[in-house]
Amino acid sequence: MEMKHRMKMTTDIPPEITTPDSVETRLGTLRLFDGFPDDATTQTVYDNLDFQRGVQAFLNAMPGASVTAFRPALRKLGGVDGNVIIFEELMDSKALWLTPNTTVVYYMSWLDTKKGPIVVETPPNTLGMVDDHWFHYVCDFGNAGPDKGKGGKFLFLPPDYKGDVPEGYFVMRPPTYGLWLLGRGFPVNGDPKPAVAAIKEHLRIYPLAQAANPPVTEFTNVSGLLHNTIHANNFHFYEEVNGIVQEEPAAALDPETLGLLASIGIAKGKPFAPDERMKKILTEAVAVGNVTARAIAFRPRMKEAYFYPDSAWFTPFVGGDHEFLFEPGVRNPEVRIQFHYYATGITPAMVMKMVGMGSQYAAATADSKGKALDGSKTYKLRLPPKRSGEGLLVLHAVRQPDPLDATDRPALPERKQHR
Repeated sequence: MEMKHRMKMTTDIPPEITTPDSVETRLGTLRLFDGFPDDATTQTVYDNLDFQRGVQAFLNAMPGASVTAFRPALRKLGGVDGNVIIFEELMDSKALWLTPNTTVVYYMSWLDTKKGPIVVETPPNTLGMVDDHWFHYVCDFGNAGPDKGKGGKFLFLPPDYKGDVPEGYFVMRPPTYGLWLLGRGFPVNGDPKPAVAAIKEHLRIYPLAQAANPPVTEFTNVSGLLHNTIHANNFHFYEEVNGIVQEEPAAALDPETLGLLASIGIAKGKPFAPDERMKKILTEAVAVGNVTARAIAFRPRMKEAYFYPDSAWFTPFVGGDHEFLFEPGVRNPEVRIQFHYYATGITPAMVMKMVGMGSQYAAATADSKGKALDGSKTYKLRLPPKRSGEGLLVLHAVRQPDPLDATDRPALPERKQHR
């Protein structure tokens, strides 16, 4: 508003710090009086703020939801309280997991240190990892672990543990009580029985308090049993995350993410009970978050993700860092979203390039014309001849049965080394 008379104390205001009375945005027209939002505009921007926070809560808390989603199946099938589930006849499509394969003997257990330290005696010649309840890396065991594939005794302490620590253990101090243990044994000449026998003979899980007389570790063969281990992509997602917040110490997660969750009603010691307005907003937010994660995971826009220009083949481990740091102290959220929506389990061993020992991953979700792979169609996969130092290529579906799955994959361009 132009003033007719310039007062003595009139100050020239830089235009870049002013707010117009009307602003056209993707939210519609936002109206203000002298910088003061009117009632309708105030409601609109708060609804949008809650929506944004709901989307970001989905994208940022997804790792925790992904690991806690294993527990219902583990409880049902017998993979808790010191017991283990194992795929004695390998895995098939009855197991709804993220990125498993049908070539190794998987075994898994949920550890809970609320009642005290837990001992895990690990089998030899295996690849295993332990992650915490927010899906942060704790340790490797087996071939990539400190036991160097010979098997060893690992001791997992509760976050608040102040007691004595006995000698003779690989000691871990994870920030959460809940821990997810996953291991892989290797068939011998295609036969899983030797690996199964070794795992059953050597793997033991028991409380440190019972180390002098450990209870028997029971194994449940879950090959061919229908079960789901994938987190929800609807409103129930927030309920899954709320469960972690209530169970675990606040110090196990960074204050920024805890604050984000609290802003949508997920706070330690408080019931998660959104009103009708907030539940409607979060129901839409989780839908948008889910589709956003699918775009990032299946159609990455990061140029460095692709092995070659104009290629469908990309890596789900952009940057090669299990903490998703593309430079010290700077995390790439898009890389973390891509990985955790696509995959299960986090360890440095998954991104290390160990020729003859490790594994490298290449994924494709589109054909040579950029169209989504269609499970009703047949695709031809062309590979160059095997050369010295090259290993096994394993094909598996992405995330869940949907139009992005296919019976085969488009051609991987020839390169010096691939897996």
